[in-house]
Amino acid sequence: MTDSLPPALVLAAGLGTRLRPLTFCRAKAAVPLAGTPLIRRHLTRLAGQGVAEAVVNLHHRPETIAAAAGDGVALGCRVRYSWEPVVLGSAGGPRHAVPLLGSRFFLINGDTLCDVDLGALLEAHRARGAGVTLAVTTNPSPERYGGVRADTAGRVTGFASRGDPERPPLFVGVQIAEASVFETLQDGVPSASVGGLYDRLLATPGRVRIHEVAGRFHDIGTPADYLTATRAIGDAEAQAEVFVGRRCHLDTSARVERSVLWDDVVVGANCRVTDCILTDGVSLPDGMRLDGRAVLRLAAMTDQRTEALAMTGATRLGELLTVPIEAATA
Repeated sequence: MTDSLPPALVLAAGLGTRLRPLTFCRAKAAVPLAGTPLIRRHLTRLAGQGVAEAVVNLHHRPETIAAAAGDGVALGCRVRYSWEPVVLGSAGGPRHAVPLLGSRFFLINGDTLCDVDLGALLEAHRARGAGVTLAVTTNPSPERYGGVRADTAGRVTGFASRGDPERPPLFVGVQIAEASVFETLQDGVPSASVGGLYDRLLATPGRVRIHEVAGRFHDIGTPADYLTATRAIGDAEAQAEVFVGRRCHLDTSARVERSVLWDDVVVGANCRVTDCILTDGVSLPDGMRLDGRAVLRLAAMTDQRTEALAMTGATRLGELLTVPIEAATA
């Protein structure tokens, strides 16, 4: 392990609306990615690069994140939590967590993954005297993702919406910032970074900078993205095409292909399941055929049942709800 780096804040308080219906069951940072909860992947990567202290901010389904991460000791990175009674946003969340983080810290988006050399990011940040340094890479899908405009010296000049013909680089969800940047905000008041605080910082050239990286970017924003990222990471780790969680039972006559099963899933006799996501506690009756569906237990969605039933293409099958993965993506 390298020398200890500054602490990190993993941004995990959001509602995960794009990832619905999966986030009716777990917070987005707690969903299993190729068999491992996303938050554990973040913390393991941080620890592996020398980050000894991490803070995770919480709001939606906080118990699912805390159950996966715990105190972080087993992962090599001490974890504390910053509770948000209301979602404080991409700038308000860090402002609220500043007392736990100190004068400088990394910020990690909880719903993306990218290999970033944190030591190199820190060094570039220090050398340029920036308030915020954003890790960026070539935008793989400018029609889908916005970007960061910068001059030849790496000073950010603006933020682009998706579809920008100049294809500005993509922010990969990893940055480093000075706490003083956020201390200008009022604690407990929701605030955005892009479209808010960071735009105001651009009035001082060089206050926000970019740092180019080459790591592969994985977005876990929508159910379709989630399946794509799971398969890509599974392939890289030489795992099987079906990801099976804890305490699952698949009847020997069932056929399950290119799917993800969370914990406590039962697949009955003669079921055929293809390109699906079966969330915690789902039990499929004998003979069920499913293709391209996210499946949830209605009992697990006490507070969101009405929203779930209203989703495009949602079908109720007894106490189960199935939603087309592509419809959920829209």
